[in-house]
Amino acid sequence: MGGPSDRIRLLGETRDRADLVCKRTVNRGGAMRAAVYSRSGTPTLLIMSAGKSILVVEDERPIREGVCDILAYHGHQPLGVETGDDGLREALTGRHALVVLDVMLPGMSGFDVCKRLRDDSPAQAILMLTARGGEDDILEGFRCGADDYVTKPFSVAQLVARVEALLRRCGSEAPVPEEPFSFGAWQIDPTARAATRSGATAILTAREVALLALLHGERGRIVSRRRLLIEVWGMPSGADVQTRTVDMHIAKLRKKLSDEAIETVRGEGYRYAG
Repeated sequence: MGGPSDRIRLLGETRDRADLVCKRTVNRGGAMRAAVYSRSGTPTLLIMSAGKSILVVEDERPIREGVCDILAYHGHQPLGVETGDDGLREALTGRHALVVLDVMLPGMSGFDVCKRLRDDSPAQAILMLTARGGEDDILEGFRCGADDYVTKPFSVAQLVARVEALLRRCGSEAPVPEEPFSFGAWQIDPTARAATRSGATAILTAREVALLALLHGERGRIVSRRRLLIEVWGMPSGADVQTRTVDMHIAKLRKKLSDEAIETVRGEGYRYAG
């Protein structure tokens, strides 16, 4: 296996990138990252703000490692996986701000992964990175829900620019409130991500807490599915996405809380009637 310079040549970048090889990364309280890079043999300490977690789904190891090198150099926290099945499983954890996805993968194809991921996580940023550069392939990528489509070979500068543009463009999830609040018979503790009632405890996800908080803040008023997708899932306001993600999360919450405080208003959305 070649070194980082060989990997970058495979990506279409012809200049030597020995100066972009990350030698050591130190996490400091999760807020800052200190990285030591070699630049023409001279170690250079770079201090950068913590970047985003980015999942790279690519079966060719030199390309996967090369892309991860590039993203790490620019301050992000990449994770590389090889197969479509592993990519979907990891992406569905919701830990990654961006998924960089090849098309021709072992197991599930990148197109299938993109469809499944878009249905479950409508706000997830997805960038297709593939050698399939025909017009039909590009159109299929966008039909499957990709936010951007980059063909190989590509320049490092172009990839970085598109990654940064996607991260800026994609909305962020609603902040989880800090103060406890009541929801029906339950007391919600956002910090502990837990709901308690008469000695019973239900563990919640950050998204479930944000969803309950939004409904609680709009007590008695209908909150549309679209508003929930925008404010809780971070879906861009101009996006046209058809998904049952909200309905599935509401169903899970009702099962966890065994509570009738969330009303369904057919054809409109949900209302907190507590």
